[in-house]
Amino acid sequence: MNIAKVIVDIPVSSINQTFDYLIPEKFQDILSIGMRVIVPFGPRKIMGFVVDRTSESAFDKLKEISDVLDLTPALTTELLDLGRWVANETVSFYITALQAMLPQVLKAKYKKELVRMTDSELPPYLEELFSGRDVIAYEEFEGSVISYYQLQKAVQDGDISIDYLVKSKITKKHVTMIAPSRDLHLLEEALQDLSKNAKKQKQLLQYFLENSEPIEKKLLLERLQTTNQTVKILIDKALLKSYQVEVYRNPYDDDAFQRTTELELTDEQEIAIKPIKENIANNRHDVFLLHGVTGSGKTEIYLQAIQDVITKGEEAIVLVPEISLTPQMVNRFKGRFGSKVAVMHSALSAGEKFDEWRRIQRKEVQVVVGARSAIYAPFENIGIIIIDEEHETTYKQEDQPRYHARDVAIYRGKTHECPVILGSATPTLESYARAQKGVYKLATLSKRTNEKAMPEVEIVDMRDELHAGNRTMFSRELKDKIEHCIQKGEQIVLLLNRRGYSTFVMCRDCGHVKECPHCDIALTYHKNSNQLKCHYCSYEEPMPMNCPECTSDLIRYFGTGTQRVEEALTKLIPEASVIRMDVDTTRRKGSHEKLLNQFAEKQADILLGTQMIAKGLDFGNVTLVGVLTADSMLHLPDFRSSEKTFQLLTQVSGRAGRHELPGEVIVQTYTPDHYSIELASKYNFNDFYKKEMTTRKTFQYPPYVFLALLTISHQNKVKAVQTAQKIVQLLMKNIQNDTVVLGPTPSPILRVKDRYRYQCMIKYKNEPQLRSYINKILDLFAEESRKEDLLITVDMQPYHFM
Repeated sequence: MNIAKVIVDIPVSSINQTFDYLIPEKFQDILSIGMRVIVPFGPRKIMGFVVDRTSESAFDKLKEISDVLDLTPALTTELLDLGRWVANETVSFYITALQAMLPQVLKAKYKKELVRMTDSELPPYLEELFSGRDVIAYEEFEGSVISYYQLQKAVQDGDISIDYLVKSKITKKHVTMIAPSRDLHLLEEALQDLSKNAKKQKQLLQYFLENSEPIEKKLLLERLQTTNQTVKILIDKALLKSYQVEVYRNPYDDDAFQRTTELELTDEQEIAIKPIKENIANNRHDVFLLHGVTGSGKTEIYLQAIQDVITKGEEAIVLVPEISLTPQMVNRFKGRFGSKVAVMHSALSAGEKFDEWRRIQRKEVQVVVGARSAIYAPFENIGIIIIDEEHETTYKQEDQPRYHARDVAIYRGKTHECPVILGSATPTLESYARAQKGVYKLATLSKRTNEKAMPEVEIVDMRDELHAGNRTMFSRELKDKIEHCIQKGEQIVLLLNRRGYSTFVMCRDCGHVKECPHCDIALTYHKNSNQLKCHYCSYEEPMPMNCPECTSDLIRYFGTGTQRVEEALTKLIPEASVIRMDVDTTRRKGSHEKLLNQFAEKQADILLGTQMIAKGLDFGNVTLVGVLTADSMLHLPDFRSSEKTFQLLTQVSGRAGRHELPGEVIVQTYTPDHYSIELASKYNFNDFYKKEMTTRKTFQYPPYVFLALLTISHQNKVKAVQTAQKIVQLLMKNIQNDTVVLGPTPSPILRVKDRYRYQCMIKYKNEPQLRSYINKILDLFAEESRKEDLLITVDMQPYHFM
């Protein structure tokens, strides 16, 4: 078995296959499937994954593997198989699918070091290699006679660790510890021998006579108000010693979490959890759709099911939308399972993510809570997978590989023979339709666990406000209620639904709107920098004083950004204190949590924000929720716009009156009769489902058909159109009679970053060969794509049509 099959890191169709390499003698014993290696490829050396070992090759002359990057496989065999499936499902390259599974740190360019992790004696050959140092360059090991197998054993025993220095950024964190290096009676003698002037040295020795435990150097210097120099003198005298220990950058302090215990389940929860527990006990795979109103106790069901899995010695993956990975969510899991939980989300630094991933890889945790990519956690014994708020579109990755976490979860669930739970108060129509057909098992929670009523929702028609002469963005009703709440010392959440809404600049004389010169889209006005920015290509320019078309000075900005709402609020209700949450105020690490904590501690009356405040928040003192622009999403060119509006309104209404105080919701809209707004105000999911399904059936949209979207882009408009036309003709030859190909049509935003974009959409019911047709088409245009910068993107489950 001296030949490795390697998939190399070059995402090109002609290379989307394995290559055979000889395994040199020194790597024979240690190389296993799933490791990353460096191989010669043409004139250069590149990274690849070993996907198999074999003893024969169809080729005579094979090159040798140059280096092995891991001593523990980065990917398990199950993940390698999963990668193949993901690549096939999403029509992307195998290497791209594998890369998506690894933390960022393992994808960068790096240098390696060996770090000594133990004080006790290493085998003589390693002692000689380190010769008194704690850290040595990996190259020194390569130049020695020590075998990789011996090194691998030392790593597995925890005596040595391999560090990656990513562009000189260390990806493992070490702290220096100081400890006495002699017996205490010898330290006492040394203390007597010190001269009178060596006060700081005496103080240090005195400290260690009273506390003989090792202490972190930084802490020691702070405690004794002493310097590095003093410590060094005592180390040179061999009275103290310093060594390094690796610490995980744990983004959470596990001891700080209040431990919680299981809650008594309601009858509804008991009925819902029973089949899930049976599945866990019998290692059976089913997909459960847990449809529960906000506050109905879905999380408690998750926690108790996970407890069963942990008791069995198995592992659990819990996905939550990035936006609701709030401290509250983490608290619930850490509070119940403590340090058994790893957390993966985008607010962590690259190093923190890497450490959490390694804790999973080393089997130090049994639960991972994370956003979309946590579905690839390298667990080998999964007992349950949970996707909370399954309707969230962030579960779909928007660049290659364009996978949907729900599909990956179900595939892994089948492999591990374990249940998958999809939870939501507003499931997607696709999931609900599957549950209705019996493909998924449906469990419904119709009541809140505290038996409190859902908040009353009142719809305000903003057209009437305008006729009554109220030109502000707050209806009279909402203004009165806000003032009333503040007098009672209660809090308010205001949601500005900004999707499809932005602050653009228009001339009131000639109607000219300032657009980006590289993209066909209006520039967005940012008040704090007085700049106009393009949110697609980052182009920016200063706000003009006069209209560039007609030179009038009546150039103004329109639209409602959170900043404008905040200004209007302070004018209208000067006594209100406001916390604003949007992309600008939550840019810095930890600011999200800081703002929510301030609100929880009642440092403000009003929390004003965009989408990010609609979910997962639980504040007992919030009694009023106001939605300022309920219909801004209804007018987007997207067949799911009514569904998204219904989901958002239902979610945000669930933020009011969650505890003792009753809550109410005011929804301001210009289209009060739209069914999605009307039914959301009554929390009537079933009627919304029926009504929306009728529309989808009439116009043939999912879940009645599957969709695939092909986007063709090029700097030359004619080239883009012609290529799109050719692709449509090729597809028409191969597809079945009831499959429809729409297009080519210009994308809703025709030009982005100076590239013209055309798209064609395929609507099909059963097209088993579709992926291979598309692959053949991509192969046909591969040469042109490379030479002429033609881009063809394929999305087998499109959620964005812009």
